[in-house]
Amino acid sequence: MTRAEIAAAFEAACLDELQALKPGNAHIFSDTHKLSVAQFEASARAAAPPLTLPGARIGARILAAVQATQAAVATNTNLGIVLLCAPLAACAEGLSTRSAGALQAALAQTLDALDVEDAALAFRAITLASPGGLGDDAQNDVRAPARLPLKAVMAIAAARDRIAFQYAHDFSDIFDRGLAACAEADARPEPAWRDPQWRTLLVYLDFLGAIADTHVLRRHGAATAERTRAAAAVMAARLRAAADPAALRGDLAVFDAALKAEGVNPGTSADMTVATLFVRRLLAGGG
Repeated sequence: MTRAEIAAAFEAACLDELQALKPGNAHIFSDTHKLSVAQFEASARAAAPPLTLPGARIGARILAAVQATQAAVATNTNLGIVLLCAPLAACAEGLSTRSAGALQAALAQTLDALDVEDAALAFRAITLASPGGLGDDAQNDVRAPARLPLKAVMAIAAARDRIAFQYAHDFSDIFDRGLAACAEADARPEPAWRDPQWRTLLVYLDFLGAIADTHVLRRHGAATAERTRAAAAVMAARLRAAADPAALRGDLAVFDAALKAEGVNPGTSADMTVATLFVRRLLAGGG
């Protein structure tokens, strides 16, 4: 794939994610947590060029994309998205067979090849974005010099950060659960399901309903994370049962407002949704 195709796929995935009413997260129906949809749109445009720089190492892509985002919106809107999509963008450059298996195999090799310099560059990006979470480990604080390859650092953080978990497990959540939800939505025969927002929502609710969101867990504790997960699982089941998902919009809006009133933002689930949509577009041939 060309750089332009990969960049277009990335931007489109970011914009697709904003079109769905994802409870607790930013979308076109409601801004969230002092961040606007326009800021997320600007972030996607800003991050795409450095994220897809041909031949660039993964850590350099991550840092440059975060720097470009900060220059565009002066806040952290997409660190998790960048961490997930940088290695995917790099692998897409040399992808000769557009299959999930081929992409994941290339990704596994790329992740294994990450070194201490990649970790150092990623640490700089995380410190610049200042999200909290990954750098809490006493042995591998992002504010200190990197001592281990990036994949090893992520493996240490994997138990408390689901984005780090992807690095340690070859993005298994994305390729297994995320792409399966996409395929399930695409196979629905009902005309209403042709609207891509429902595919996006099913992916998001599948992640949020199956895996306690680690951003919520870090910010609000285990009880809130589990309560949010259980509510999302119920909503995912209702979505699957709906011939016309638009009938759920009112209840989705209520769930959305309740989470936002508590300041609960399932950002990890949203980041993994973008990565899933990015992979789907890469496999389909771009934007």
